[in-house]
Amino acid sequence: MATFKICGAQDIFDSKRYRFSARSSPNGPDLVGFNSLSLVSIARATKWRKYILIWGNQAEVRHVNHATISRIEAVRGTQLGPDLANKPQRRSDTGITPVLNPRIKGSKISPIDGNVRDIRNRFMHSSKPVRHLSRRKNVFRKGEGDKNLESNSQVDAYLSSVNPDSTVKMCNSILRKLEKDNDAGILKFFNWMRSNGKLKRNADAYQLALRAVARREDWFTAKKLLEEMVSVSECELHVKLYNSLIFICAKRGLTNWGSKWYDSMLETGVVPDAATVGMLMGLYQKVSNLSQAEFVFGHMRDCKIKCVSAYSAMITIYTRLGIFEKSEEVIGIMEKDGVVPNFENWLVWLNAYSQQGKLEEAESVLVSMKQCGFEPNIVAYNTLITGYGKGSHMSSAKWVFNCLNSLGLTPDETTYRSMVEGFGRVDDYKEALSFYKELKRLGFTPNSSNFYTMVNLQARHADAEHAAQTLTDMRAAGCQYSVIVSTVIQAYQRVSAVDRILCLLEASIYQNVLFDPTSCSLLAVAFVESSLIDHALRVLHEKKWRDCSNYEDNLYHVLICSCKEAGRYEDAVRFFEHMPKSGSRHNIHIVCTMIDVFTIMGKFNKAEDLYINFKKAGDSLDLVAYSVVVRMYIKAEKLHEACSVMEIIWTNDRITPDIYLFRDMLRTYQKCNMKEKLVSSYYWILKTGIRLDEAMYNCIINCCGHALPVDEVSRLFDEMIRFRFSPNTITINVMLDIYGKARLFSKAKKVFHMACNQGLANVISYNTMIAAYGQNRDFAKMSSLMQRMRSAGYPISLEVYNCMLDAYGKENQLEEFNAILRKMKDAKCDFDHYTYNTMINIYGRKGWIEEVSSVLKELRGRGLELDLYGYNTLIMAYGIAGMVEEAVDLVQEMRGKKINPDKVTYVNLIGALQRNENFLEAVKWSLWMKQMSGAN
Repeated sequence: MATFKICGAQDIFDSKRYRFSARSSPNGPDLVGFNSLSLVSIARATKWRKYILIWGNQAEVRHVNHATISRIEAVRGTQLGPDLANKPQRRSDTGITPVLNPRIKGSKISPIDGNVRDIRNRFMHSSKPVRHLSRRKNVFRKGEGDKNLESNSQVDAYLSSVNPDSTVKMCNSILRKLEKDNDAGILKFFNWMRSNGKLKRNADAYQLALRAVARREDWFTAKKLLEEMVSVSECELHVKLYNSLIFICAKRGLTNWGSKWYDSMLETGVVPDAATVGMLMGLYQKVSNLSQAEFVFGHMRDCKIKCVSAYSAMITIYTRLGIFEKSEEVIGIMEKDGVVPNFENWLVWLNAYSQQGKLEEAESVLVSMKQCGFEPNIVAYNTLITGYGKGSHMSSAKWVFNCLNSLGLTPDETTYRSMVEGFGRVDDYKEALSFYKELKRLGFTPNSSNFYTMVNLQARHADAEHAAQTLTDMRAAGCQYSVIVSTVIQAYQRVSAVDRILCLLEASIYQNVLFDPTSCSLLAVAFVESSLIDHALRVLHEKKWRDCSNYEDNLYHVLICSCKEAGRYEDAVRFFEHMPKSGSRHNIHIVCTMIDVFTIMGKFNKAEDLYINFKKAGDSLDLVAYSVVVRMYIKAEKLHEACSVMEIIWTNDRITPDIYLFRDMLRTYQKCNMKEKLVSSYYWILKTGIRLDEAMYNCIINCCGHALPVDEVSRLFDEMIRFRFSPNTITINVMLDIYGKARLFSKAKKVFHMACNQGLANVISYNTMIAAYGQNRDFAKMSSLMQRMRSAGYPISLEVYNCMLDAYGKENQLEEFNAILRKMKDAKCDFDHYTYNTMINIYGRKGWIEEVSSVLKELRGRGLELDLYGYNTLIMAYGIAGMVEEAVDLVQEMRGKKINPDKVTYVNLIGALQRNENFLEAVKWSLWMKQMSGAN
């Protein structure tokens, strides 16, 4: 296995500590003829000397002091002259540098020559060594640099005192000496031991090295060392090796790595011991890691390991997480396993029962604890008092409290805190206040739970004086104003007394709260939620903090939205009008919300003014803004303006409508009968790739059904059904109408049956199907469906009768035509224009001018007048009857009633003239028709 090289922070620091000239900088490529070079232990020039140590085919530049030189001389029998050992060296005086080879037996100090001299010259011609720390600020604390230098010198001394013949025991002894404060030294010496064969079956050395890399959290190296132990050094893995790693993980809270090393231990077949379990369970207890704790605890029991602290940790985790039945189960397991509880076990048992309010069991644990020779301390009694408090047995808690002095115990901070919490839980304000005051008198500090309890009690008991003092105590304890205000708001909201908050704050910290944006925001929102608009406006008016990053705008937006969601639109307007004027700056979110508010209130002019002013200011609108404006115009029934806004959206490449805006666009275009826009919008929807939902399918079919090709609408409807979306009744009727007019009766019948089965069919559905059968002259199915409609409980409507009249009349089945008329009169149906127009059309085609006159008289007798279709039909009837002048007079009558003739009018009139051989007059009207068509 390749040796690992550790480069510590001190090595990096030392290598840069002195500045070398560019010509002689000791970089790797300059050291020709050597495999590697490491600069270490460069110290002060006045105390150290440079030497190059030859290690086989490697060289290492070192600075050694006089003591090191003396040790080297003693080991090797050599002696350095006083000139080399003591004389200060100048650059010109260092022409000869001693060379030591402490690894080769019989080596001696000799001058450098050849390539080594070249390397020596690179260093000797460098500038005078000076300390250079300005570029390494704050690398070490004061005195730490010297300490690391001493540690490195210690490593150098040990390295110079050993050789390949040194015993493994001696090398391990050096590793232990280096372990105190020199991890880098341990790893460096360990590396030397590896290269000199000192690690064969040497598990102790590996354990020391593992401790060092664990302290550095170099887990990759630790893993490599464990693999090297088995594959290279022929060592057996044992539990102490893993414990060295797990110890660091437990000490530093490294839960994931602790679990990984435990899993690795089990994978390699190493059985954990009590120390392993104790460290891991303590680690998991700190972070309440239940799953890992249960795994380790179960494995501990399987291995018959008895770790007393593991039971305590398991009980504590279950208790902390509120899984009390498991806590009691572990207590039973501990007794079953025959583990003798220690003092810690007794305390966690007591806590487990106390947290549940199981007072009998807690008292029993306390008695058993005494019987086993463990005298309970204040912690045990505090735990019992807590249990009494949770069980609302404060008389017992107070009795225990009064007995503490007789037991030789002094109540501490926790005792008083528990008493305050207990009396607060039973709503005994007098006792809670008494213990709270005593807690402060003794110099103890109430905790956050005590503050919370007291503020809630004082709110319930309307004690404003003491409540103000509690808020002052909270601030003195370091609580932020926002936390204090939040606590007060929650307490007074519970008793529906939010209106008392301002008076309370004014008596304590109100002036300071006004400087805190978060606190003011909390107050304003709380007042709005309680409909205290004047209170909220007062806080906003008196605030003393300056706005930053649009914080104030965001606050007003929250308040306006709160009023809107609560349906208090007038209050939303008050906040909007109270906003500070900010010149030309507009907040788009507030503007959009207010447009929506004014729209809901029906104040469309104000909503439109906001939109116009926003545009005039040059502010750009986003998707939400355009959606709100479009919705505003739709509700105001200003469809032309809505279309103008949508046209802006069409030309804006940066805005792609969402599914809701697309729906509004489709509905608007349908109302305006803009079929081209409907088609374009539909294909824009497909292009954007929006995922269609049930509402979108229904909207597209309802709005675009008559604008799109029949095949495309049919495909869309089938896709909707395939995706299991339910069509609504309008969609069903649209599809029936489309299929009926396209004479796709099989598809229409299928849709109609589906509508009947799902309960979606209504009167219009039956009317549409009857009209479809009537257009196809399928009288049998028309009559059958009419009977079915009556059986379904729907009365025969005027529309159905009109469809049957039209069908029978156009087929010249006058008997049935007259029969339907009689039924309509018997049913007392109020004839509409369609009915009269149908009768005029049928009688006119027959030339029955008397019947036509009778129908016309009846029409006008009901207070109705002919519409465009009626005039066109009557002109045709007069033409058939040879009443040309009357037909021409009808055109003049239409204009007098401001009914504009259409193309059908002129065609019918020209036909009447031609039928009665008035060709010249027919030509004139024909030219007039062409002229009117060109003008249009």
